[in-house]
Amino acid sequence: MVFKRLLGSLGVGGPTVDTVLDPGPFLPGGALTGQVHLKGGSADFDIDHISLELVARVEVEHEEGESEGGIAFERFTVGGGFRLAEGEEHSVPFTVALPWETPVTELHGQPLGIVLGVRTELGVAGAKDKGDLDPLSVGPLPAQDAVLTALGQLGFGFRSADLEYGHIGGTGQTLPFYQEIELSPAPQYAHAFSEIEVTFLANPGGTEVVLEADKRGGLFSGGHDALTRFTVGHQDVRDWNTEVDGWIRQLVDNRAAYGAPAPYGHPAPHDGHHGDHHDGHRSGPGMGTAVAAGAAGLAVGVAGGLVAAEVVDEIGDAFEDEGGEGGEGGEEG
Repeated sequence: MVFKRLLGSLGVGGPTVDTVLDPGPFLPGGALTGQVHLKGGSADFDIDHISLELVARVEVEHEEGESEGGIAFERFTVGGGFRLAEGEEHSVPFTVALPWETPVTELHGQPLGIVLGVRTELGVAGAKDKGDLDPLSVGPLPAQDAVLTALGQLGFGFRSADLEYGHIGGTGQTLPFYQEIELSPAPQYAHAFSEIEVTFLANPGGTEVVLEADKRGGLFSGGHDALTRFTVGHQDVRDWNTEVDGWIRQLVDNRAAYGAPAPYGHPAPHDGHHGDHHDGHRSGPGMGTAVAAGAAGLAVGVAGGLVAAEVVDEIGDAFEDEGGEGGEGGEEG
């Protein structure tokens, strides 16, 4: 879907901008391609620059609770330095590299409820204005797909996904936020924890997989959930089901290693997660509906997909309402 915006700061008769992305989904660390289409207004205009800004809707925790807002996490200049004649149509193709930590928005064709967008900014005659906002679809890297598919085949179910503002300590995280994919436990682990959260932190050399076990039945205090990290190569070929099941067993063992009266003891400290983000945590689409996962992986289930699709359809309003605060949020991050 393309959202056309008249450059209001230029008044009636100003040029219009329409950015069209090539068919996705795109991949983290891969090329984002498309074209910026310009149409001249009722006079000639000097185009100083054409910039693309990657924006995301992120959850932020604070003393009053939790809120959502837009944040810009990357910016590219893809053109400029020319005059757009009255009524002229001009297209600027672009190829830019997505950050390696760009969140995954869909899995096996099913949206996860993550809202990403590409905002186009046109600098004209010393002024600038946000001109166009388009939804960005991102799929998993091969190793990320393999891990999630293995979790699905082991019996874990997709609950929700969101973006959390903050950093995970001890990792190579570079963006000011991270993605959490929340899963219901497989039956064989239901006694140990109520859910696990998966975070992927990709880089040119591979992907860091962070697994965190949420508390089970209120026996453990928030902020002391077990957390483990593993590193895999982008093209690794492994027995993923056995590998990932071993990770989960290690997660359970880590919990047991810090003994407490509960069956699996008091787990390891949170180790640098931003705040105590599990207390009062608001989950995204599909929470409470643990989607049955099988050979196709985690992203199955019509109900969750429909809710997520509605969220993506509202991307224009979501970022329009925050009135350009995404750029400020990016600077603060």
